[in-house]
Amino acid sequence: MINAAIVGLGNWGQRLVSSVQGKSDAIHFVTGAMRNPANAASYAAEHGIELQDSYEKVLADPKVDAVVLATPHTRHVEQVIAAAKAGKHVFTEKPIALDRQSAASAIGACARAGVTLAVGYNWRFQPALREIRNMLDDGRLGRLLHIEGNFCGPSVYRFPREHWRQAREEGPAGGMTGRGVHTLDAYLYLAGRVASVHAQSDRLALEYGIDDTTSMLLRFEGGASGYLGTVIATAETWRMQVFGSKGWVE
Repeated sequence: MINAAIVGLGNWGQRLVSSVQGKSDAIHFVTGAMRNPANAASYAAEHGIELQDSYEKVLADPKVDAVVLATPHTRHVEQVIAAAKAGKHVFTEKPIALDRQSAASAIGACARAGVTLAVGYNWRFQPALREIRNMLDDGRLGRLLHIEGNFCGPSVYRFPREHWRQAREEGPAGGMTGRGVHTLDAYLYLAGRVASVHAQSDRLALEYGIDDTTSMLLRFEGGASGYLGTVIATAETWRMQVFGSKGWVE
């Protein structure tokens, strides 16, 4: 059993805890940290979690094997590196970082410390996506030609102007940090590395906050092309369609 700490017990942090606490024989949350523990005191007590008022106290706890980060995007890198130095395994919500150099530093710190680093890209566990991967591997779809998809919803309306998710430094390219990255990770799983990308991103629905309408054209190293759209000021929807020389699958 992995004894874990949850860092950040907002809405998403609580969803992560509720998904496994008392249900999993692999992981159990024993402690947690947030800037204002009083905000989640009743939830923590209900789930048997001891709350701390600092991340440093969690990392110093010898009973903690791993940390789960459900914190603002700009804090992920420093928190991952601190966990690695403390010898704790890490699961961080996506995105791991907001630029390539920072991501490399976080990954390198965990590699040097010999701890496991995982990022919350859950689409790769979907049976449908795994079957599409099988259809490419066994030739049923033929040569991969093109992938297109979107992941959209009303995210931008859910948070007030002062919420951290509305800060442009936390969400470059708008919905990419919260939604589009899942679709992009699925593309990487199916098509491999991206060779080039052309993107456009705008804030159209509100007078404040992050971009709400983002789209891009992709070229993969294997030759296939791709399109990705993520609109976070519209109704909930997501889809992905994969085109091969022998057929397509959605």
